Amino acid sequence: MSSLNSSAKQALNIAVLTVSDTRNEDTDTSGRYLYTAAIEEDHKVIHKEIVIDDKFKIRAVVSNWIASDDVQVVLITGGTGFTARDTTPEAMLPLFDKSIEGFGELFRHISYTEIGTSTVQSRALGGMANGTAIFCMPGSTGACKTAWTGILKEQLNSTHKPCNFAIHLKNVDEICETRG
Repeated sequence: MSSLNSSAKQALNIAVLTVSDTRNEDTDTSGRYLYTAAIEEDHKVIHKEIVIDDKFKIRAVVSNWIASDDVQVVLITGGTGFTARDTTPEAMLPLFDKSIEGFGELFRHISYTEIGTSTVQSRALGGMANGTAIFCMPGSTGACKTAWTGILKEQLNSTHKPCNFAIHLKNVDEICETRG
């Protein structure tokens, strides 16, 4: 896990995954928003992919990322609704070492002020796996903005007090030093 001895803001290594049967790089406004928002906060987006709504394909991509030494955070947009093809939660839950119940709860609370009771149809969720934080959001760009500005921007900021997720993430610098 990360050992932050400095009050300097730590850039995190982030992977962005869009889950969609219809979006491509030109039409993926949600994935592009998360990519841009992370970069604007001085994080490093080291992977960005689009995968179809298939729980095994989703799980395969994310499994590779959490097994790697360089990914600390995975941001997933899409596949959290109630249609038959929405399987992001089913893909992610078996991978979690621990769930982050508060992420989904807080997302729906904030979202309620924006979209009312329709927020109950969001299965947004978060979890930790192998020192990697994973946050799953609905596929709309508005939902990604809600999650980023209302939760993730602060919780991925290593200087945010009283607590943040940076301290719980694998330290990629230490991993590289031990292999160096």
